[in-house]
Amino acid sequence: MTAATDVTDAISDTGKPAARPLPLAGMRVLDVSQVMAGPYACMLLADLGADVIKIEPPGGGDQTRGAMGFKMKGPDSMGFLNMNRNKRSVALNLKSDAGRSLLLRLAKDADILVENYRPGAMTRLGLGYEVLKEVNPRLVYTSISGFGQTGPWADRPGFDLMAQAMSGVMSVTGYPGGPPVKAGVPVADIGCALFAIYATLAACIGAKATGQGQYIDASLFDTALAFSVWDISDYWGTGKPPEPLGTSNKMTAPYQAMASADGYFVMGANNQKLWLKLCALIERPELAEDSRFSTISLRLANRAALEEELERSFRQQSKDYWVRALLAAGIPAGPILTYPEAFESEHARVREMRMEIDHPIEGKVPNIGFAVKLSGTPQQVRRHPPLLGEHTSEVLAELGIGADELKDLAALGAFSS
Repeated sequence: MTAATDVTDAISDTGKPAARPLPLAGMRVLDVSQVMAGPYACMLLADLGADVIKIEPPGGGDQTRGAMGFKMKGPDSMGFLNMNRNKRSVALNLKSDAGRSLLLRLAKDADILVENYRPGAMTRLGLGYEVLKEVNPRLVYTSISGFGQTGPWADRPGFDLMAQAMSGVMSVTGYPGGPPVKAGVPVADIGCALFAIYATLAACIGAKATGQGQYIDASLFDTALAFSVWDISDYWGTGKPPEPLGTSNKMTAPYQAMASADGYFVMGANNQKLWLKLCALIERPELAEDSRFSTISLRLANRAALEEELERSFRQQSKDYWVRALLAAGIPAGPILTYPEAFESEHARVREMRMEIDHPIEGKVPNIGFAVKLSGTPQQVRRHPPLLGEHTSEVLAELGIGADELKDLAALGAFSS
């Protein structure tokens, strides 16, 4: 157990006072999750003002602290620091009777519990929804897993890669005829966090009205399927399974990356008006009259020929030239940036998408900024990503547990593995 640090809740990371209490101020969340989807979901709640108590196994804590991700000066990885701000950490051994009893005491006054253990694991520990709803009927209990709590795949270990592969996402990612490719970012993990939180908050609104919480079953697999709205619509409409198209789009063309004299850029002349503007810009009026390209359907059917014709013109100038020219003509276009270029761009700076937070070991550390902006209650960094067990004493003191009881609980194995 580590002594708690003092935190000023009313001041943002920029030193600006909050306009009024954050939307979820007064809400308590128990974050019984590790790695990505669960911790990211709970960080979103914390960013909006909830008091998120991260329940971690003693010894190592969340796997991303040390076993995964890129290490910093201290014991925690950069990945952990980017998914756990605004939380308090309590180290509890949930395999001990004493540790489980403490979680039940914490759950009595909680609004939300989020866990992402294998289906059935929390029930076997005696901490499943049926038990906790007896302790707190208004509790919203959210389980995040690879494949959900039901079905023949429920017991499988589930990670983003498996969800992408088994949902069909990988079947449409990459280039035609190429090897399997996953999306470069963990779309199933992060997407599941977002779906889980919108359902959880909806259930909290219901609980406020009725006094009754409910159980939320969120999975990476279902999330990845839900993301397939365009692709499955294509299949259900045509009967033909969609295939990978590289950077192209199955609904319109040209809408993709194009080669210039010095590299690639992206552009989209994805309606007839923009197509005619593009033909005029590149001084190729014959393309506007070419029967192969006269409609979107024909341009899709002749995509390879269309790309070849356009790149004959695009290869005559640099990518920067074409981005500027296309934008000036009112045609959507943009450069293909690396992550450093994107985060260090003037636009990202204005949007405050890269920020620095204070950490007791790391000093100033970078963090991804808030993806949405609230005008009346701007989100704040109220707490640094917690050290393992940093707030154990503080949180348990809020339950009325004094020094003598802490010693007894420690002797019973509540805080050690």
